[in-house]
Amino acid sequence: MNRRIVTLLAALAPIVVLGILGTVITVPYVALGPGPTFNTLGEVGGEEVVAIEGTEVDDTTGHLNMTTVAVRDGLNVFEAFGLWASGRQGIVPREEVYPPDKSKDEVKQENDADFQQSEDSAELAALHFLGKPVDLRIAKVGEDGPSQGLLREGDVLVSVDGKPVSTVGGVQEAVADVPPKTEVPIVIRRDGAETTVRVVLGARPDDESKGYLGITPEEIPDVPFTIDFNLADVGGPSAGLMFTLAVIDKLSPGELNGGKFVAGTGTIDSDGDVGPIGGIKYKLIAAEEAGAETFLVPAKNCDEARQGAPDGLRLVKVENLGGAVDALEAIDAGADAPHC
Repeated sequence: MNRRIVTLLAALAPIVVLGILGTVITVPYVALGPGPTFNTLGEVGGEEVVAIEGTEVDDTTGHLNMTTVAVRDGLNVFEAFGLWASGRQGIVPREEVYPPDKSKDEVKQENDADFQQSEDSAELAALHFLGKPVDLRIAKVGEDGPSQGLLREGDVLVSVDGKPVSTVGGVQEAVADVPPKTEVPIVIRRDGAETTVRVVLGARPDDESKGYLGITPEEIPDVPFTIDFNLADVGGPSAGLMFTLAVIDKLSPGELNGGKFVAGTGTIDSDGDVGPIGGIKYKLIAAEEAGAETFLVPAKNCDEARQGAPDGLRLVKVENLGGAVDALEAIDAGADAPHC
């Protein structure tokens, strides 16, 4: 063989080996990027994303899109570098998404549970906002807690220490500043009649300076219709706000979005408080590419959102459900709305 060819092959060999290794060796990182968006007022696979049966539903147009983050795992060296260089993807340590002490299946189960909770909270938050009846029932009474023998499973809570309660958070707030060993009146509805039970608060196991009742309350919708959410293969809690707005839009006259393209994200609890989420920069990209004009941003995500917002996408700052509805109504009326 020609000596020059042999020399050239010898020089190229390390490069060829590195190239081969670069395609077969995976890196301990995952890529995060824009995921699909779903119009909560629309359909997926022939089913309404938010389906309400048993009552009249208002006509809706436009978009209230929930946004997602796509995760790519099992990357080789070249794939990781290429995705990072694209500017649309972020590369983060794999353990941030898949903790080493959990399997992929366990992570998926947790994400699915969070998504189910977001659906439940969205329904409750919307019903509370619309003034629909929701029972606050006692699901469990702690065996050794201060309410044992006084309150029962199935009791409906009406007020705690003189404060009307309708949500789980409301019960916690009612006793948050009441010290242990304080007797508080609890008005309940039992067997169709209201009665008052007096409970001496115990000391919270995690903070002995604060009192607690030792009960697990749950909110149960008391409406003659059903609300179903029909999205599969989506996990995490961040769809809560947009699901809630879709329910409100369908159960009330007019259009929250003014018929326009609104997207957003954020967790929600039954009190209507909106919480922060991860991957906001990728959700902004996904929303803008889908055609959104306005994006609802949880207040605690505003700093990060400003840094990665696509040009022309209006960022609306949202702290709670009431604020989100007010902001959308203001935008529809041509007025100013809180912005990041």
